[in-house]
Amino acid sequence: MKKSAYAFVLIAVFAMPLQAQTNPLSMTTMAVVKDMGLGINLGNTMESTGDWIDKTVTAHETAWGSPVITEAMISGYANGGFKTVRIPVAWSNLMGSNYTINAGLLNRVEDIVNYVLSNGMYAIVNIHWDGGWWENFPTDSAGCMNRYKRMWGQISERFKNHSGYLVFESLNEEGVWQSVWNRYDNTGNKARAYGLLNTINQEFTDLIRASGGNNVDRHLLIAGYATDINLTCDNAFKMPQDPKNRQAVSVHYYDPFGFTHLEKDEDWAKMRLTWGTTADYSELNGYMDKLKTTFVDKGIPVIVGEYGFASNFAREQEEIRKYTLAVAKAIYDRNMCPVLWDIQRDERPDYYNRKTSAFTDPLLVAGFKEIIEGSSTPIAHYPLPAIHSKTPTYYTIKGEPLGSAKPAKPGVYLVKQGSSVQKIVVK
Repeated sequence: MKKSAYAFVLIAVFAMPLQAQTNPLSMTTMAVVKDMGLGINLGNTMESTGDWIDKTVTAHETAWGSPVITEAMISGYANGGFKTVRIPVAWSNLMGSNYTINAGLLNRVEDIVNYVLSNGMYAIVNIHWDGGWWENFPTDSAGCMNRYKRMWGQISERFKNHSGYLVFESLNEEGVWQSVWNRYDNTGNKARAYGLLNTINQEFTDLIRASGGNNVDRHLLIAGYATDINLTCDNAFKMPQDPKNRQAVSVHYYDPFGFTHLEKDEDWAKMRLTWGTTADYSELNGYMDKLKTTFVDKGIPVIVGEYGFASNFAREQEEIRKYTLAVAKAIYDRNMCPVLWDIQRDERPDYYNRKTSAFTDPLLVAGFKEIIEGSSTPIAHYPLPAIHSKTPTYYTIKGEPLGSAKPAKPGVYLVKQGSSVQKIVVK
């Protein structure tokens, strides 16, 4: 596809120095989460799955649009002010009998972890969706638990001597079973649904602690129910018993979904092109206050392991920046760690271009710096000059692209020109 004209060469706004020699294994998890600063995901990379992908490590690493990861790419994250990289992994992509993980995949993940650690950053490694076998826990709990423990046994053995800058995460968003309890109409067995996740997280904790090396004291990230804030703040969710008391809880934040994900209206939500009303900020702060009072204020650290965009369809860069910085600040200011969801796209990436190891929006990087420094300057509202095309682009009212020619068919449409998006009526 045609390359976007909106590419930028990142001006080095600031670079993060290598971490001080403090050993994270001698710190509390609350202090470590604060030290993790701002995080970013190596998304759509080591967790890509699909039967159509060739059965090689490199084919899976690049299947969903990412180039092969290099240390320069990771250094670019560090130079942009990030101090933590989350590495989602689908370990079942290349797996032998008895759930034996392919040695080449283990080696490759270790390479990437070492890129992160050598840049003075924290690395988070998890089991991420992994083909969806998690759905079988209600009907085959013993078999699924055996698979889970076999996988973490191998992962923990490979990484047990890595430094305390490596964090293990129990799972991703898969700790939710609609077949057991319907979260939307509250039918079914809620206690059993939560009990499945609570048991998985406890087995994870026990296994890691018993695996030796630095894993005895390693900081662990515990997935909340569906990683949903409201569901994780429910009393039915229990943090595992950990004799070391070295755990944080993991949730994700993508609200409002119509703004961060939808490319057209759905029955359950409307597609939105803008964000930033008083109600929007109130919703954001309400969620973050809930996390703070439920967990942080009670001594349980929180990592928001994903936030950001899954679609940049028809969203202007100013809107992406405004939302991203507002969410990051709301999380960071409450002593929690925000971890931005970052992927690659055929056209302009939302945040970071791995091919050039540079961020696409220098003002976003400046905004992240101001969050870390505690500045009150509203960088999110700075204009980004000379990036908006003056050619109008038309869309249906549901957001479906129509091109640059004004529609001839009567109806209501959206037109995007420069930084504005308006509705028009064609008669």
